[in-house]
Amino acid sequence: MGEVTAEKVRQLREKSGAGMLDCKKALDETSGDMNKAMDWLRERGQAIAQKKSSRATRQGRIHSYIHHTGTVGVLLELTCETDFVARNPEFQELATNLSMHIAARAPRYLSREQVPAEVLEKEKQIYRVLALKEGKPEKIVDKIAEGRLTKFFEEYCLLDQPFIREEKMTVGALLEQKIAKVGENITVRRFVRYQLGESLEAEGAA
Repeated sequence: MGEVTAEKVRQLREKSGAGMLDCKKALDETSGDMNKAMDWLRERGQAIAQKKSSRATRQGRIHSYIHHTGTVGVLLELTCETDFVARNPEFQELATNLSMHIAARAPRYLSREQVPAEVLEKEKQIYRVLALKEGKPEKIVDKIAEGRLTKFFEEYCLLDQPFIREEKMTVGALLEQKIAKVGENITVRRFVRYQLGESLEAEGAA
């Protein structure tokens, strides 16, 4: 596809956040194709994250964020394995970015596994009714409802939401990328979002 140059490695590093050696390896493996190199890095990040996901995260930080208007605030507990990583500026930047994302996107749940069964059933029923009103055959409305739940997860579950700074990447994929980069498991343990004049809006917990 093309020569692997230092400039390409630099561009991929800026785009992906991965280390220089990983970016060079990704470009070598994909013949210099930037898009395929990004996919290679993400797949590698997912594999590393899966290996580390069972490791305990007892260090980290409680991060607070208040929007400049003073009307929205977030408390986030982001955990990792060691105090060394918890004190790393990149880890702290991740906590800030996630807090800003939560303030902007107002997720209700941390992950799809945390959505109460009764909430899921209510959503499915709404999608079933809509599918029938759209003239869809009754025998496939359940399958349609299941498919439309994906949009619900993308809207209300933090890990499924597109990350505000890069819409092509979910928050879950962002965490996988950071895990691959720092070599430790990183977990969003819980979060709380406050909005002026309203009751507690969102809370997530591992």
